[in-house]
Amino acid sequence: MNQKELTESAITLLKELISIESFSKEEDKTADAIQAWLATFNIPTERDLNNIIAKNKYWDDSKPTLLLNSHHDTVKPNSAYTKDPFHPHIEDGKLFGLGSNDAGGPLVSLLATFVTYYESEDLNHNILMVASAEEENAGENSLRGLLPKLPHIDVAIVGEPTLMQLAIAEKGLVVFDAVVKGTPSHAAHPNNDNSIYNTIKVLEWFKNYTFEKTSEALGDVKMTVTQINAGKQHNVVPAQVDLVVDVRVNDSYSNKEIANLLKKDAPCELKERSLRLNSSKIDKDHPLVQSGIALGRTTYGSPTLSDQAALSCQSLKLGPGDSTRSHSANEFIYVHEVEEGIDLYIKILKGFLH
Repeated sequence: MNQKELTESAITLLKELISIESFSKEEDKTADAIQAWLATFNIPTERDLNNIIAKNKYWDDSKPTLLLNSHHDTVKPNSAYTKDPFHPHIEDGKLFGLGSNDAGGPLVSLLATFVTYYESEDLNHNILMVASAEEENAGENSLRGLLPKLPHIDVAIVGEPTLMQLAIAEKGLVVFDAVVKGTPSHAAHPNNDNSIYNTIKVLEWFKNYTFEKTSEALGDVKMTVTQINAGKQHNVVPAQVDLVVDVRVNDSYSNKEIANLLKKDAPCELKERSLRLNSSKIDKDHPLVQSGIALGRTTYGSPTLSDQAALSCQSLKLGPGDSTRSHSANEFIYVHEVEEGIDLYIKILKGFLH
């Protein structure tokens, strides 16, 4: 099968994936479809729950391993959809459907690339293909849960929509629950320790706080108060106000450093929910990145989170489609983006694997 035919087959697979509901934890049917597609190329697969795993034909344990990964779960369609989210159709060169852009396009492009190199005997890396589940909800059975069962990974490409530009860094995430306390009382009585009024200064502190270390690829750490909740009755001053604080962490800090810093300085109680979603990066002079740059690709830092956060190795986020379309109503990907994505993936790996 030549590259044109392989690309057409990948787009047909993408249409099939769109037509199947595959919300996080409910991806069994798309997992079946991916296994069946790889089987048409006589490629054996392993399955761990809804994660599909394949290795190149001439796997050699003495070689380092390149992971190709993208996910086949989706979020639920939002209420603003005017098109059937499960009806894949092309209009004006756009393939519409839930998961077409995030991350169906990158996934089928990586699968086609894996097929291209599956029977190559002269590669300097093994290739491990993983079509993973539960990325959208960072679930226990996502790539994170699968990693301990996989061979050692030396470098990775994570397929997400980046307009096929090279995301050489990705911000991490720490979510904090904050509590601002005060003295509960009847609203009719004087109270100089009103928890809601106390929150004003706390909100100003979060708004104005700056982190010293910046990053060439990712810029500054971004901290945002995203939720606030207090009170149940109009005539009762509550004992506390609960806040949620979203912190997007650059690669100059670990999540633990951010947590220690904020808990020391913040004018309220803070408790982190998790420290596991750290920032990710790959050296700009890494051969994989340099192969992309040689093809005219540009580098940048990504503010959005992906399965990169699960990886401890250097990793590159790269794929067809546009991140701004992800989770939007009437999601789509241009057909030419998938075609170009497959071509560029193949060329980038040609420069890296030989």
